[in-house]
Amino acid sequence: MAAGQSQDTAPALSFDGVSMVYPDGTHALAETSFDVRPGEFVTVVGPSGCGKSTLLKIASGLNPPTTGSVTVDRATLGYVFQDATLLQWRNVQRNVELLAELEGVGKAERSARATAAIELVGLAGFERKYPKQLSGGMKMRASLARSLVLDPKVFLFDEPFGAVDEITRERLNDETIKLFGKQGFAGLFITHSISEAVFLSTRVLVMSARPGRIVAEFKVPFAYPRLPDLRFDPEFARLAGEVSHQLRGAHT
Repeated sequence: MAAGQSQDTAPALSFDGVSMVYPDGTHALAETSFDVRPGEFVTVVGPSGCGKSTLLKIASGLNPPTTGSVTVDRATLGYVFQDATLLQWRNVQRNVELLAELEGVGKAERSARATAAIELVGLAGFERKYPKQLSGGMKMRASLARSLVLDPKVFLFDEPFGAVDEITRERLNDETIKLFGKQGFAGLFITHSISEAVFLSTRVLVMSARPGRIVAEFKVPFAYPRLPDLRFDPEFARLAGEVSHQLRGAHT
C-alpha cells in the first residue's frame, strides 16, 4: 500500500476510551480514542507531561490502561525510544541483530535481515563500529534498523530525534519518510516539534494539558514522497502555524 492511502483499511492500532491514572495518582490520559491505519503516519503533539509517551507505553503493552482498550498486534510492533538504547559491547551489526536474536531467528537469517536494515538506514560500512564510535544521528539510525529487522506493521516513535541538532534531525526526518514509503507501516510518532510533525505525517493530533485528551486533528495534504524543500512551502508554513495556534491553546 502506498504511504498515505488508508481510508478503506481496518485500523492497525486503535485506542478506545483509554485513560491512565498512575499509582501515585497522576492522571496522565483521559478518554482518548483514535485509530492509525496501514499507510498512515500519525503524529501527536502536546504540552510536556500530557501523556504522549504514555500512549506508546500502553500501545506496546509496557503499561496497561486504567480504563479503555487498545487493539494492536504486538507481534508486529516496532518501538524506537528517545534514547538509542544500544548495547555498548556490541557493534552495529550485532546491535541490529538483537531483537531478531531474542525472537529466535536463526543466525544466518538474522544476519541477512540486519545487513538489509543497515543498508536501508544508510549505515552500510559501519557494521563493525561500536556505539561510542557513532554520532547521535548514527546511533538513532542503528536503533531504527534494529526494529526494522522484525518487519513491523506498526511503528512507535517516542521523540527519537529530540536529542540531535536541527540539521541532523531534518536528515533523519528525510530518511524516516523514505522508510515509511518503502515499508508501508502504520506509524505513531511523538514529538515536540511542529515542523517535524507536519513534515512526516498524514495526520497531526494535538493533545490537551494533563490529563491528556485529543483536542484537535489536522490532515496533512502533501503527497509522498516529501522532499526537504517542502519545509519552505507557504502552505506548509500555514498548516504549521495552525497547529502551533492550537497547541498554544492546549497549554491552558
